[in-house]
Parts: sequence; C-alpha cells; structure tokens
Amino acid sequence: MSVPLSLLALLSQGPAYGARIKADFEERTGRAFPLNVGQVYTTLARLERDGLVVADGGPDDEGRIPYRLTDAGRAEVGTWWERPVDRTEPARDELVMKLALAVATPDVDAHAVIQHQRTAAMAHLQRLTRAKLALSAPGSPPQTEPVPTPTSLSDEVVLEHRLYAVESELRWLDHVEGLLLHRRAPQSAPAPSVTLPSAASATAAPSAARPAPDPSTPISRPAAPDTRH
Repeated sequence: MSVPLSLLALLSQGPAYGARIKADFEERTGRAFPLNVGQVYTTLARLERDGLVVADGGPDDEGRIPYRLTDAGRAEVGTWWERPVDRTEPARDELVMKLALAVATPDVDAHAVIQHQRTAAMAHLQRLTRAKLALSAPGSPPQTEPVPTPTSLSDEVVLEHRLYAVESELRWLDHVEGLLLHRRAPQSAPAPSVTLPSAASATAAPSAARPAPDPSTPISRPAAPDTRH
C-alpha cells in the first residue's frame, strides 16, 4: 500500500493537518487500512523533505500544522492516477509463503493447513456477505463489527474487493488441495503390453490364423442352375 501517494492524493483536495488526513484516509478507504497518526506525521515529514508538500502557515490554537501540495507534489499525484499498479512482483502474502513451505515439509500436514484456512476464509466471507446484504435491507441496523456496513461508494468499492479476494482465495485453496491429491496419489499399474503379429508372419503362416479344414467334411458346392424349361 502506498501511504505517501495516498496522502498526496488527499492533500490534492486542499490543505489539511495530520489528524484530519488520517481520518479522511480511513473514511475514504472503507476503514480497511487504519493508520497511526504518528505514521502520518512521519510520512508528511518525508514528503516535505522531498519537496512534495510544505507547511501551509503556522500552527493553529491546538498546535496543528496544516500541509499543502507543492507543484511537484501535484504532478506526482497526477502521474500516480495515470500509472497502473505494478503487479509483476508478487506481494508478500503470508498464506502463500505458509502453504509453499507446508507442501515442501514432510512432517507438516498440508491438507490440515488448507482446511484450517478454508474454515477461516468461509467465516470471513459470511461476515463480508452480511455487510453487503445490509445495503439492500432498508431499516436494518448497520453492522459495525467486525466488518462495517458500507456508507459510501468508497466503502462499497473496498468491500467488493475484499469479497472477490476471499472468493479467489477459496478457489485457490481448492486448487492447491487438488494438486496435493494428484501428486501424492499412487500411480496406477501399467496396462499389459500386447504383441501383435507382424504382416510378414501372418503371410508366411496362414494356418496360424485359421484352422486347416477337416478332410472328412464334405465340401459343399453351389447347385447347378436348372436349364429345363
């Protein structure tokens, strides 16, 4: 998650101090990515060092200093909106690392690891689904824990992404389990080979293909045509 660029994006709407930026960030990202106010001020200090933000006047009565974008900061935000997010390098996903290690460790039951994760993912999917259904249930009290009911389009965008992510995770777990079953299944016995006679042997020994006629059996011939009128 690019916190510095996210803060620049918020400041593109106007000057703000750290606590206000923190509140705006969490509100506009569905409260799915909480920030520490200390992290916000540390990031603002780095952005100021890099010439992307500056203090907008002195501190107010409570000692809070608002920040605003510089021209370089505004250009950086504009580039961020246009630049696609780089997905070529995989993110450090704990579950991926955990399962990759589990399937390669002989004394670890990878199937059990998958089942534990599947159970947790299903429970989380149900919570997310209840939060989504609350949008279409007028009069129902909003869900606040553990997944808040979306109250804005930004909230809904984040919630939908979380739903798709959990559904994708469940499909991936099923796939990995199938790979395990396939790799560890005993190999079936090979079918017995059948040697077919060659064309030469079949021509050289036709008697082997069919029995010789019995000489005691009379040979039947077709009846002669009747020429009488």
